[in-house]
Amino acid sequence: MATQSADLLHTPLFSRHQELGAKCADFGGWEMPIEYSGAVAEHAAVRSSVGIFDVSHMGKLRITGPGTIAALNLIVASDLAKIGNGQAQYSMLCNEHGGVIDDFIIYRFTEDNVFIIPNAANAAEVFQRLSELLPSGIIIENLHDEYGIIAIQGPLSANVLGRMGLPIDCDYMNWLPADVDGDAVIICRTGYTGEVGFELVAPVGVLQQLWDRTLAAAAEVDGVPAGLGARDILRTEMGYPLHGQDISPSISPLEAKISWAIGWDKPEFAGRPTLLATRERGAARKRVALKAIGRGIPRAHMDVYRESELKNKIGEITSGTFSPMLKAGIALALVDSEHEKLESMFIDVRGKALECANVALPFISASPK
Repeated sequence: MATQSADLLHTPLFSRHQELGAKCADFGGWEMPIEYSGAVAEHAAVRSSVGIFDVSHMGKLRITGPGTIAALNLIVASDLAKIGNGQAQYSMLCNEHGGVIDDFIIYRFTEDNVFIIPNAANAAEVFQRLSELLPSGIIIENLHDEYGIIAIQGPLSANVLGRMGLPIDCDYMNWLPADVDGDAVIICRTGYTGEVGFELVAPVGVLQQLWDRTLAAAAEVDGVPAGLGARDILRTEMGYPLHGQDISPSISPLEAKISWAIGWDKPEFAGRPTLLATRERGAARKRVALKAIGRGIPRAHMDVYRESELKNKIGEITSGTFSPMLKAGIALALVDSEHEKLESMFIDVRGKALECANVALPFISASPK
C-alpha cells in the first residue's frame, strides 16, 4: 500500500487509491495515482472499454454576478459569445507577452454564472489574476476544496453512467445537472483522452461513494481505474497540449498551433496586442508532431535536429512517450518555423539519432464526439 506524503496535497479519494495499491507520485504538488495495474493496460482499457480517473486535483472556480460572461469575455482568449447555457468551451488566459498562463474549460450556466476548471498547479494564479481583472460586482469563488472530479473515459463511458442511473443525453462540450442521493452533481461531456467521455463534478461529501459506484459499474464492462500515466499517453496520442510543457507562459497558442481556440474578432482579451502582432509576422517557433521510424522513445527536453549527424539543432521535444496503439515513439516538439515542413527530423536520444517522420495530428484515429 502506498504511504502518504505529508508534503503533498491529496484529493478526497486518496485513501481509495491506497486501498487499490496505486503507485502515486508528485503531480503539480499533489500526490496522485500514476498507475494501478500499469499504464499500458489502463491505456488499453480507455481505448477499448472505459477507464475511471480521479482528477480532483484540478481547480474549481465559480464566477457570478451581473454580466459575468461579458466581463470574462474581455479577459479570456476564447469567444464566450459562441456558447449558450449548458455548454462548455476550451479557453486560455494569456499574459501580456502572448504566453499561456493556463488553459481550462469554461462551463456556462447562465450569462451571470460560470464554472471554470483550471489546471491544478495554476489554479491559485488563475484565481488571483481573474480576481484582479474582473470588475467590481463580479464575484469569484475558489471552490478547490469543495468539489472533486471523476473522469469516465472510453467508448463504454455512457454505458457506465447508464448503469449508475445517471443521464447520458448530453452532446460533446455540453453539461447536465444531476442528483446523486440529494447532492447536485454536474455531468460534463468533456475529457482529455480523445475518447467519448464524461466528467462528474461532485461535492466532496459524496465523492467517495460516487467513486465506488463508478468503479463497480465500470467493472461490469471490464473497465478499470486509470492513473495519470495512462492519461498522459492518451492525450499525447491526440496531440492535446499539457500546460507547463507544450504551452506555458513562454509558449504562445500560435506556437503550439491552438490558435483555433482564440476569438480573434473580439475587441479585447488578455495578450491580444502581442498575439495579433505575432500572427501578422509569424511565430518564430512552431509545434510539430513526430513519429519515430526506428526504435526509441522521445522524452521532453530532448533536442531535435535536421540531420542524423545531430549538428544543427532546430528545436526541442515538449512531450514524448511510447504509443501502445502505434507501437512507436511519438512526440510533440517546438522547432524553428523555417523547419516545420521537413518530412523527417532527428531526435538526440542519449547520444543516438532517432529518425522521426513529421506527421499530422492526431497520431491515432479517435474522437471524443
